[in-house]
Amino acid sequence: MTDFQRARRPEQVRQRREAILDTAGEMLAERPLAEISLRELSDRVGLAKSNVLRYFDSREAVFLELLDRQWTAWLDELEPVLTRQVPSEAEAVATAVALSLSGHAQLCELISSMAGVLERNITVEYARVFKGNSSRNADRLAAMVRGHFPGIGEHGAGHFAGSVFVIVAGLWPYARPTEAVAQVMAEMGSPTSPELFVIGLREGLCNQLVGLIARSGGR
Repeated sequence: MTDFQRARRPEQVRQRREAILDTAGEMLAERPLAEISLRELSDRVGLAKSNVLRYFDSREAVFLELLDRQWTAWLDELEPVLTRQVPSEAEAVATAVALSLSGHAQLCELISSMAGVLERNITVEYARVFKGNSSRNADRLAAMVRGHFPGIGEHGAGHFAGSVFVIVAGLWPYARPTEAVAQVMAEMGSPTSPELFVIGLREGLCNQLVGLIARSGGR
């Protein structure tokens, strides 16, 4: 994957870390996170497990780093939409966030596994790094929303940003049902699972915003 045997210089370390993250993303596009082991990831990268662990604390740290990278990319995509194209209405903002997130399946998969799986096997040192990055990303999303609804204040906007993660984490597993469940849902005439995900996320986020606006006095 690189033209050097051992990463000694900082730029070589960065290259190797990026190669590991790129490979993790490729594998996540092929199968659920739960089916990807550190051994399989190492084999795909072309390194021994012990060498992968020289660059990341654990398998979980690899995917948390990937989550952070994809979260930042999503915010880069969302920001111009929210700041220039969406009116300051709760339903419009919630719809824009939901539709944008629905196009980032890997990010949703990682969010759904973050608290219950990925954060369970990392060091204190990496937890500080990840939580620091998470806080900055959440603050960035909160600032976008507060630009539309300044009356909800810093606390309210921060609550909404956190709610995005909680609602995605709860809904996403239902967007990937087994074949048997998908068949039964089709027989019942239910919307497809991806449609249900967008509908549920939009409604959940809209309700959050409406409640926050109402509590702030409608400002």
